[in-house]
Amino acid sequence: MQSPEDLKAMLSRAIENVRGASSDFDLNPNVELPQQRSLKPAAVLIAVTEGGHLILTKRSAQLKHHPGQIAFAGGRQDETDRDLCHTALREAQEEIGLDPELATVLGVLPSHETVTNYAVTPIIAMVPSDLAFVPEPGEVAEVFTVPISHVLMPENYRIEGRHWRGQRRQYYTVPYGPYYIWGATARILRGLAEGAA
Repeated sequence: MQSPEDLKAMLSRAIENVRGASSDFDLNPNVELPQQRSLKPAAVLIAVTEGGHLILTKRSAQLKHHPGQIAFAGGRQDETDRDLCHTALREAQEEIGLDPELATVLGVLPSHETVTNYAVTPIIAMVPSDLAFVPEPGEVAEVFTVPISHVLMPENYRIEGRHWRGQRRQYYTVPYGPYYIWGATARILRGLAEGAA
């Protein structure tokens, strides 16, 4: 197992090597996007424990958007947020009870455009390994962890597809045990994996 210092150094190198902005449409070059679309700013927290585990959530089945999907803690930027880092940490505190004071921010990844017209900025942080999470019942059904080594291996990713708005749309998946990690979450992680390779 890597020491926290080695893990921090590895993640910092990966952040520096990420190629550029990503999109839910990366694998679908034939999709025509409206020229005048307006992207709403949002941020997610890619929290990695000192023991080498990525913290993810399973969204509540009661939510209007993306019910039951695997996601990072995060959400839309509020007017009162100082910046997108503040957004990610605030959302993580609200959704999983993560104390912002316990998160050491390592860096920021290029933004990711979603099909729901958000420009999502991923913030990467290290957190202690012995945290107890408190899922916000209205939004989060479960908080779980995945070894960071699993999502940093490009060979663990697959390209799958389904029909969406009358077209077949392809996307990345990186399943782990009973968890089907796909869509924007998998695409953001895939970029990080490429940076770590």
